[in-house]
Amino acid sequence: MRLLPAAAVTWIVAGVAVTLPETAVWIAAALWIATLAALVLALRRSAAFRSGARRRSARFPEAGVVIVLALAAGASAASHVAIAMPSRTVLDAWDVAGGRAVEIEAVVVGKIEPRADGTLTFDARATRLTAGARSSPVGIEVEVRVPRSGVTGDTLDVGAHVRARGTVTPARAGERAVAVVRASRGLEVLQAPTGIAAATSHLRHGLMAAVHGLGEPGAGLVPGLAVGDTAAVVPELDAAMKVSSLSHLTAVSGANCALVVGIAFAVAALLGASRRLRVAVGLATLVGFVLLVTPEPSVVRAAAMSAIAMLAVLLGRTGAGLSLLCVAVTLLLVIDPWLAGSLGFALSAAATGSLVLWARPLAAGLARGMPRALALALSVPLAAQLACGPLLILITPEIPVYGVAANLLAGPAAPLATLLGLAACVAAPIPWLQSGLAALAWLPASWIAGTALTSANLPARTLPWIDGLLGAAALAILGAAVGVVIAIPRGGSRPLRRMRVTATVLVAVVVGTCGGIGALSSLAGRWTLPSEWALLACDVGQGDAVLIRSADAVALIDTGPEPDALRACLARTGIDQVDLLVLTHFDQDHAGGASALHGRVGTVLHGPVDPAGARLIREFESHGARAIQAHAGMTGRLGHADWRVLWPVADSRAFGVGNDASVVLDVRGGGVPSTLLLGDLSAAPQRALAASGQLESPYAVVKVAHHGSADQHSGLYEAIGASVALLTVGADNRYGHPRNETLAFLTAQGTSVARTDEQGIIALWGSGRQVTVWRERGS
Repeated sequence: MRLLPAAAVTWIVAGVAVTLPETAVWIAAALWIATLAALVLALRRSAAFRSGARRRSARFPEAGVVIVLALAAGASAASHVAIAMPSRTVLDAWDVAGGRAVEIEAVVVGKIEPRADGTLTFDARATRLTAGARSSPVGIEVEVRVPRSGVTGDTLDVGAHVRARGTVTPARAGERAVAVVRASRGLEVLQAPTGIAAATSHLRHGLMAAVHGLGEPGAGLVPGLAVGDTAAVVPELDAAMKVSSLSHLTAVSGANCALVVGIAFAVAALLGASRRLRVAVGLATLVGFVLLVTPEPSVVRAAAMSAIAMLAVLLGRTGAGLSLLCVAVTLLLVIDPWLAGSLGFALSAAATGSLVLWARPLAAGLARGMPRALALALSVPLAAQLACGPLLILITPEIPVYGVAANLLAGPAAPLATLLGLAACVAAPIPWLQSGLAALAWLPASWIAGTALTSANLPARTLPWIDGLLGAAALAILGAAVGVVIAIPRGGSRPLRRMRVTATVLVAVVVGTCGGIGALSSLAGRWTLPSEWALLACDVGQGDAVLIRSADAVALIDTGPEPDALRACLARTGIDQVDLLVLTHFDQDHAGGASALHGRVGTVLHGPVDPAGARLIREFESHGARAIQAHAGMTGRLGHADWRVLWPVADSRAFGVGNDASVVLDVRGGGVPSTLLLGDLSAAPQRALAASGQLESPYAVVKVAHHGSADQHSGLYEAIGASVALLTVGADNRYGHPRNETLAFLTAQGTSVARTDEQGIIALWGSGRQVTVWRERGS
């Protein structure tokens, strides 16, 4: 623990310096002065200690050294930021704000990663900036985002020289990248990678080609496990890996580096090499591995951890785990202060520290109630999850219920898939050997993929938790309590017994509360809803997701903005399969949750498509769904109910693609009250619909268009004459929906209003114009 203060001080100073870079020079100056003062004081006290004048504490000289190291490391980190400031402020002299078109030449330094929005993103070092007639060399770190279809030229990979055309916006404070380049006007690869970068690129692409044709989703996972390349991982598996706490397996971490170095070290030992030679072989292998998987910051960080461990082997100090971690954290923050704001760095440090401190006590505690081998296997993922959980809460306020179990099941397969995948990668010169090794790697990768997908689809897979810093602190306390309950035996001193009892009560209360909430939102959720419901509006925030049920058939009108919110609603209603999915249009608030339905939909009925919509439809088709574009006059059956498309009509092309081309559906019969769902139509197409002669008024229920915006044609609603107006809207949304004028004319017509922002889930059933409305909250 002696070096822990040095790591903590360096982390805090680096975090402040990168967040407030204009203060870095003053922080550095103050800390260097403090370092000199502490050094002088320590030397004087040390001299007095050696002379015997002061013998109060034999540890004082050591404490003085730690203080000097902490101040010096913090000063070094702040100095790094201060020295880097001139190059990081180069954009201040350019008039590139306000979306001005620019052209940037850069060298790719990070791996190419696909994003959910269909773009590619990577880190690069800009070498030249051009804006209008002005052009000059620069040297800044940037993040580049480009549409997949916008890349032209040679191979885009690490080491390539590129020219991006688009706009530049400043990056957020604390990030390594100075700016974000959105290459909306395209990206041209001027020169493919050369030298070592070209060789490693060839090997990575060879591995991708070798697994092509093997069964998915395991095939796409092999490159991710071997070299951290997740480009081929299908979105469904990517989401499942995150939910089941397995996504760390596809990130090149210290575990990957340790595995590779350990094998090289063992082989050298078997060949009779000395300790020094074994370390040299291990370090050389580590350098080669870093070059193969691309030397981006996260990989270099992981490699540095392993290199320090190798140094410990050389020095014969393998047991000083926490000291080595503190040294690694301190050195990395001095070399790269921007790691202070990296969640990945924090997770890596937290997981490693937890394994060093907690794994052995947890294994001993678990062994009191289970076989020792199982206790040892459980202690590692449990220690990691207890440490990383509070940090992950800052991203998503949910606790993965099956994370430890999923890691226990997938753990043995991960190193096997990594080693076989790496072997297949470097076996590119021998195609038949590469294909065989890739096929072998596919087996454990498929096991991991199956584990992730199974755990992600189990009921109550996550438990809701408090959001933000309060939630992180609360979960940290709970994690410590769990550790105390497991690690401290029932016997022992009275203070330890009291601590264990207190921790047990705390864990029982929290687990009982969260378990009850989780059960109500999944397994037991259907018991809290009226069994008679025929229409149900999910509470998914600012978006539409309306379920219709007749007999044993289910339709879903739109998916809401987020997959998790839709999954929660489907879990609570007990719906596993959707017979008919209607995507009225492809805005995020109506189609953003689509990935929650992959493999669960029979037919997709959709409106006019744009490029994003076309991609979405192709994804559904790849998962076995049948896609049909809707047009007025189209009819069908849902159980015993009938549905009919009223919009878009043949002459509605003037309304384009989007809100005004929304699919409008009339559903009635089979236990479903006559219902009209208006998508996001604005006033102009509403007038056209009212004049089309297609309405079979009066209706029992109308789903109000566009979340109750002000752009409505009140005459349409008068013609509809609905008993109930359903408003699917998010609480405290920034659009002010529903607007007061819309609510006013609905109320004036005698229509009862049901809204998800104030009342949560809305369930309706009835026949004719008699409708029963059940609200989750409110009156």
